[in-house]
Amino acid sequence: MNIALINTNEKPQWCPGCGDFGILMSIKTALANLDKDPSEVVIVSGIGCGGKTPHYIRTYGYEGLHGRLLPLALGIKIANPDLTVIAIGGDGDGLSEGGNHLLHITRYNVDITYILQDNQVYGLTTGQSSPTSRKGFKSKTYPDGTPIEPVRPIPMLVSQKASMVSAGYAGNIKHLSQLIQQSIEHKGFSYINVYQPCVTWNTVNGYEWYQKRVYITDHNPEDFEQAWKKANEPYDTEWERIPIGIIYKNNSNTLDQEVIRRLGGNPVKIDKIYLEDVLEKLR
Repeated sequence: MNIALINTNEKPQWCPGCGDFGILMSIKTALANLDKDPSEVVIVSGIGCGGKTPHYIRTYGYEGLHGRLLPLALGIKIANPDLTVIAIGGDGDGLSEGGNHLLHITRYNVDITYILQDNQVYGLTTGQSSPTSRKGFKSKTYPDGTPIEPVRPIPMLVSQKASMVSAGYAGNIKHLSQLIQQSIEHKGFSYINVYQPCVTWNTVNGYEWYQKRVYITDHNPEDFEQAWKKANEPYDTEWERIPIGIIYKNNSNTLDQEVIRRLGGNPVKIDKIYLEDVLEKLR
């Protein structure tokens, strides 16, 4: 597919230099490389700087509530498992308001790809500390420095043995687009933690800062011990080394596959579904 076919006429409303541009191009590139027809894809977003991503890609899209994008994505995938479903939202959206949903969708293992835009700050609301802000980070909420430790999303999901856990960098579009493509192709819940600079509200973790620290990992992601070590490396090295790539991966049955098995087919393609019959099959 020509990447121009999935462009829209809307101009992205982001600050010049925002990491969202790299993420947007990476998603488009992955979809083009997979030769996905726009009608086969749904992009679900929450509220935040990246919330308007569905507006900029010519696919189906749903802009949901703050922190509630994952239940929406899950419902869409369960209703029509033939669709490619991509959820995208910020670190505040996904790890504060949406933290509980992230934990449970990991064990549901529905076949969707979730891209978390991790800029370590609330950008849309002009610079408050987010769940991933490092201790000591000065912000509008903590002018003297954030006094608490950050959430560790990658170790958290690896500890839960999520189906696929990855890390990407918005400044490396080629690698990130490949990572998104691999995540879409993987059958199971795929989480991508994308490190992205916020050039307006986070003056600490900029492009130069990341360029000195990120590297593409070459460990075996199916080995839990190796994956656990890589997941914790940024914290163990005081953020001097940040591995990107597939951190952990396993293969297991997905929730949407189980629904198809129990119902005997794709829910939206079953001509007549009577509630009593469905309830009986699910007992």
